[in-house]
Amino acid sequence: MFGFIGNIGPWEIVLILLIALIVVGPGKLPEVAKSVGKAMNEFKKATTGVKREFENALKVDDDSASKTDKKQEAGKTNNIKSELEETDSSGS
Repeated sequence: MFGFIGNIGPWEIVLILLIALIVVGPGKLPEVAKSVGKAMNEFKKATTGVKREFENALKVDDDSASKTDKKQEAGKTNNIKSELEETDSSGS
């Protein structure tokens, strides 16, 4: 989740929380933590939605490409069948 942070240990977390406590104050710290949590949740929802839309767009492109390929293959098969029928009828 926090791949950009790297290897963070418990003492670093304590230091960050201590600095936040000094900067924000003990009365406002729960409100700030709650708003940060909500912001992270909204960001996660937004990125998940964008990712889902992107995957759906790729899936639609793949489906339409496979349908086009199937139509081309069907056309080739029909051409081969008609050629075989022509050679059979001309040979008889």
